[in-house]
Amino acid sequence: MAKTTKEVKPATKETKPPFNKGDLIEFVAKQTNLPKIQAKTAVEAVLDGIKKNAKRDVRLVGFGSFSVVKRKARKGFNPKTGMKMDIKPSKTVKFRPGQAFKTSV
Repeated sequence: MAKTTKEVKPATKETKPPFNKGDLIEFVAKQTNLPKIQAKTAVEAVLDGIKKNAKRDVRLVGFGSFSVVKRKARKGFNPKTGMKMDIKPSKTVKFRPGQAFKTSV
C-alpha cells in the first residue's frame, strides 16, 4: 500500500498563510521597537506563563481566558479498522475569547 502525502496548497489572495510564532515575534519587535532577540524572549515568557498557570485559569481581560477541562471516558472507534474502543478520560485546554476580541474579529 503506497503512502499518500497531504498536498499543501499555496497561499492565494483568499487564503493567507497561518500567523505563526515567528510572525508574532516579528510583530512584537516592530510594535515595541525591540530587537528580535528581545521580542522572542518576551513572547516566549508570555507563552510559558500561560502554560505554567493554565491549571488555575489564565484570564487576560480583553483577550480571553484559558482553562483546563476534563473529558470523560467514552466509547469511540478506530477509523482505520472500524473496531470499537474505549477512550480514557483526559484533560485539555479550552480557550474562550473575551468580548473585545470577539468584536474585533
